[in-house]
Amino acid sequence: MSETYNLPPLDTVKIGIVSISDRASSGVYEDKGLPALQDWLTRALENPVQFEASLIPDEAPTISATLIALVDAGCCLVLTTGGTGPALRDVTPEATLAVAHKEMPGFGEQMRQISLKFVPTAILSRQVAVIRDQSLIINLPGQPKAIAETLEGLKDANGQQVVNGIFAAVPYCIDLIGGPYLQTVDTVCKSFRPKNATRNK
Repeated sequence: MSETYNLPPLDTVKIGIVSISDRASSGVYEDKGLPALQDWLTRALENPVQFEASLIPDEAPTISATLIALVDAGCCLVLTTGGTGPALRDVTPEATLAVAHKEMPGFGEQMRQISLKFVPTAILSRQVAVIRDQSLIINLPGQPKAIAETLEGLKDANGQQVVNGIFAAVPYCIDLIGGPYLQTVDTVCKSFRPKNATRNK
């Protein structure tokens, strides 16, 4: 008689999403960053997600304080959008590095490689990723289309992955820093883990 083993249910995960824009935070125009982040993460993760959302101006002390608060609130992952270009008001990378315990340069390198497939000005982007305590913080581009492209990567006409998006590496990174087990929806973004770190579905 064979035995059936039920896998434990997936953890509910708390994720911080932060849109950084002077004009959107002051009501000059509608913010599109937070809805784009929430929509993509809801489609990409099988885990139930509790979002902690913030819409803030391009002020370095405010950005740093917001990131610290989200990490302290138990967010295993914090994604920001906006404020990563070379303009004088673009200070998101500096504010992120100011709260870092470790820098994870591969994420920014891969985001720029993806974006360069579309626009030569991708070399002007300065996104960084860092670890603070047991949380991963990643700066993303400001445009909803670019957010999805950098997270998900590029697929060909048959749906085969051509360039890996950065989110493929996020779940295992969070494993390594002691966070919850994130299960991705493979048709959106197939995550990679070594076999000994993978739960069978």
